[in-house]
Amino acid sequence: MATKPERSAFAVPTGRLSRLARLGSLASGVAGGMLAEGARQLAGGRRPRVGELLLTPANARRVAEQLAQMRGAAMKVGQLLSMDGGDLLPPELSEILSRLRSDARPMPMSQLVPVLAQNWGEGWERHFRRFSFTPMAAASIGQVHAAEASDGSRLAIKVQYPGVRQSIASDIDNVAGLLRISGLLPKTLDVSSLLEAAKQQLHEEADYLLEGARLTRYRALLADRPAFLLPQMRAELSTPGILAMSRVDGVAIESLQDAPQPERDRLVGLLFELLFREIFEFRLVQTDPNFANYLYEVATGRLILLDFGATRPFDEGLSETYRRLLTSAMRSEPAGLEAAAADIGYVSEALEARHRHAVLEMITLACEPLRQVGPFDFGRSDLSLRMRDAGVKLGLDRDFWHIPPVDTLFLHRKLGGLYMLAARLKARVDVRALFAPHAGSRAAGE
Repeated sequence: MATKPERSAFAVPTGRLSRLARLGSLASGVAGGMLAEGARQLAGGRRPRVGELLLTPANARRVAEQLAQMRGAAMKVGQLLSMDGGDLLPPELSEILSRLRSDARPMPMSQLVPVLAQNWGEGWERHFRRFSFTPMAAASIGQVHAAEASDGSRLAIKVQYPGVRQSIASDIDNVAGLLRISGLLPKTLDVSSLLEAAKQQLHEEADYLLEGARLTRYRALLADRPAFLLPQMRAELSTPGILAMSRVDGVAIESLQDAPQPERDRLVGLLFELLFREIFEFRLVQTDPNFANYLYEVATGRLILLDFGATRPFDEGLSETYRRLLTSAMRSEPAGLEAAAADIGYVSEALEARHRHAVLEMITLACEPLRQVGPFDFGRSDLSLRMRDAGVKLGLDRDFWHIPPVDTLFLHRKLGGLYMLAARLKARVDVRALFAPHAGSRAAGE
């Protein structure tokens, strides 16, 4: 979930025709903006490039504003393409879509109240002593409201925008078509597997009872780690379109930049420990890297985990192959790393040798914290910049534009967000030691 919305409410378009019309007007606006910018550059004696015409501030604003107003899958597919394709997408597209990562608008009260009545029935107010109609947070699929139940307990109520579930497939297909027609998405880039995964992921995220079940499962899986705090689902108030939970309060984790170094190190260490348990023990990964999904309970020092909609299961085979990949990277074993990378699907015989080498170098680069004996200083490292530069270099190579295996993209999203948070908090974490219990049979130091 995004942080507390600062933008004005805007009704969510619910019908297929109204949503398609918005995309049509967006396409017209982008095209008109390109013509105007092209004419301006020609008048100034310059021969315009397509990328320059697309990536004007006005066009970036048009795309982000329209998809943010539509919410649902239209907004989510932009977020997924931005974060999952990462630097392997054309820079023009990545820059525009990156504006969508935390740019949702809440729906107005006139639209909210009928949604509540549809889910809870007439007279739903009897369940509450108090219900705040001003949302605490808004994101692409729903918004969260504070409430006090009739028994006095404090609740967080996650309410889904109307029409989200019904428009997932058409929204994703329409947005992908718009991006192709506009030239923002290269015709040579096959995103079909990503789009199908996005549809499946969105259908799961739009099922709040499923999210509640995953939240309940995570609470059980982390029962042995009191350092974590998770809300508890209130099943009697939850429906496929509303998720009712106990309310847990804390401060934003990124606000702890000035906290004592040991505390910052501990918190980020907990998240790396959790990630390794998710991949190799739980085989269930919460893939949303939004910083707002982590809060800090000041009084107890507990780390609060929120939002389990974007949770993906990993099969045993994929989990074991990642174990081989990371173990080989940690021990600086290039042959083992390349074999595991091929099994996952990062590289193949069809890739040109230079591209194969570049991908393996990027994997090795991303695993740099694993190779360091002792704490890795994320605050002083330029790792993220080097990864970005390597990704941009590949992304600018038109012969390489492609989408990696879908399951890996969701994991990249989680790992990339964790690296960003570690750098933001200037944490020092012994990542190697945290991974060691999950590594292959030989000791980590060998």
